[in-house]
Order: sequence, then C-alpha cells, then structure tokens
Amino acid sequence: MACLLPAVCAQELGPVQAIDLDKPLAMDSMIPQLAGKRVVFVGETHDRYDHHLNQLEVIRRLHQIDPNLVIGVEYFPREFQPQVDDYIAGRATEDQFLKAVDYYRTWGYDYRLYTPIFQFARDQRIPVRALNVPATLPSEVAKVGVKGLSEQQRASLPEMQPADEAYKARLRAAFQEHQSKKPDAFDHFVEAQLVWDEGMAAAAADYLNANPSRRMVILAGAGHIAFGSGIPSRLERRIHASYATILNSGVEIEPRIADYILLSNKADLPPAGVLGANLEAKGEQLRIRSLSPGGAAERAGIKKGDVLLSVDGQTVTRPSDVRLALWKKKPGERVTVSLRRGGGTRDFAVELAAR
Repeated sequence: MACLLPAVCAQELGPVQAIDLDKPLAMDSMIPQLAGKRVVFVGETHDRYDHHLNQLEVIRRLHQIDPNLVIGVEYFPREFQPQVDDYIAGRATEDQFLKAVDYYRTWGYDYRLYTPIFQFARDQRIPVRALNVPATLPSEVAKVGVKGLSEQQRASLPEMQPADEAYKARLRAAFQEHQSKKPDAFDHFVEAQLVWDEGMAAAAADYLNANPSRRMVILAGAGHIAFGSGIPSRLERRIHASYATILNSGVEIEPRIADYILLSNKADLPPAGVLGANLEAKGEQLRIRSLSPGGAAERAGIKKGDVLLSVDGQTVTRPSDVRLALWKKKPGERVTVSLRRGGGTRDFAVELAAR
C-alpha cells in the first residue's frame, strides 16, 4: 500500500543515511582502524579476482603493522592442515600442495584466483589455517538434519547455537533455489549452514586460544560474514575478541551488513588453456564424453570415447586430475596427451585454446 503520510513513513523507516561514493575512505585510513582488532574478516565472492586482490592488500598492510599474523581460510577442511603447513614452510611445491589437498575436488575454483595470497603467505612465512569442516558433514546434515546423524557423526559436530530469524530469512532466498519439497528441508538447510559457520568459528577459536599473541585475518564467502551472524559472532562467543568485518563490491548494501565495504572494479583472470573436451570418470577410466567443435582436442585428432591416460606426463583418472595438470597452462601452449583407443595407446600433441 502506498504511503500517504511522508512524515509517518520516514518515521517507520528510521534514520536514513547517505554514502558519498565520490569520497570513499582510502585504504590508508581504513587499515589503522583495523590494527587494534584481534580478528579481521574479509568476505569474497569466490570467482571475483578483484576480491582476492583486495584480500591480499588487507593482509599485506596488516602484516606490515604486525608480522605476528595468521590467515584463516574457508577453502580447506582442518584435516588438510599438515599439507597446508608443508607448502607454507617450503617443503612442498605448488603442484605438490594442490595434489596433496586434492584442490580441484576439495574447493574447485580456479586456483589462479588464490595464487597471489598463498604465494605471499609462503614468501612471508605467514601461517595459514584450514578452518572448514569435512565436506561430507554439512551435506549429510542438509539431507537428514542433525537429529538424523549417527552418534559418531554427531560427536564430530561443533557446539552450535540456533540461528536468529534474520539469519534464517537471508538463507531462505538461497534455499528457494534448491526447490526441495521435503517438510524439514529448510530446517536442515539452516542446520547445514550452522555446521559450516560454527565449525570454522571453532577452528579459529582453537588456534587463537592456543596462540594468544596472534592476530587472524579470516577469508570466507560473504554469506559467512555478512551482518556478523555467521562466523564472526560465533567466534566472538568463544574468545570474546574484538573483530571487524569487510565485504567487497557486489553485495547489496544494507545497514550493519559490514564495518567496511571495499569498492573495486571487476577484474578477470587471463584466459586459461583448455583441452576443449567434456570428460566423464567411470571407475578408473577417464573418457572423452564430447568435444568442443573446433576445440584443441578435436583439432589434435582426439575422438569421443577415447580414454585419457595422462596429460603432460601426469596420470589422470578424474576430471580434477586434468584441471591440476593444466592449471598454469595458457592458450597456445602445447601439451602431450596420452590415451587409449581400441586396443592400443597413442600420444597426441595438443595446442591448448582459450575456453
């Protein structure tokens, strides 16, 4: 219904504030305001390269102020902490690290988005903490709810407090994309999100409690940070430490959504070199299901139904193995693809193309 009494409507809205986008707060002014915080959260849209560059800039500047910094990340479950440690300490190469954490199955986003952050942490020997819960746990909770878990599964859950109504309302929009008609589906969806948020908060709290001189920058999806009701408030409940929240361009600006929002132009990664083949894993075999017309694989003579054996000398049995073999390759680079066709094996020289 239209508002006929403007004064009354303004009163119902509460105070309205304006943000002058022509006079934003400079990074040089923001960083000193963060210096007194024990924890700084920097949210992201996972496939926005500029968001990760902004995260790196926050980390770099805070590290200049206090080298006793640690980075917490959503990207890996806690079980991969030894492999993360090996990379940061220089005991493993980048390729060895990605293979050890099974990156393209564990997280899956183009690793080039995150490369500057991990390389900076390695160069500066900044500890990186894997904060996430095992990937199967939230998905199982989403299916059957906490009450439907086995006793052993429930034992692995973090201590959890219920979601507030505003948190639930924000999740409902995401849930509606799932189009599930099961009676308890939304409640289970909320519980699954809580497992993520509480699990990452518990992992960060464990580390910070054990290392009282450390400050932490936590990198996670914006939904885990917005309004403080995801990880931030659940971490604060555990360690009662001061924190600040930062989100990036692309979020819908609302009151109290974050302490700061970084405004940046969208940046794209340079094109990656790809085979131009749709792959399917069957048992230990990785088959060519289809080919992109005119793509690199088709031009090289590879055919539908061929079984891939290796790419540039790396054995492949899953699509993620191929992504790992190619993650640094550029369009125009050549790779050797070994495959089985009929009863024999053949090698093909493939000139990679852009997607």
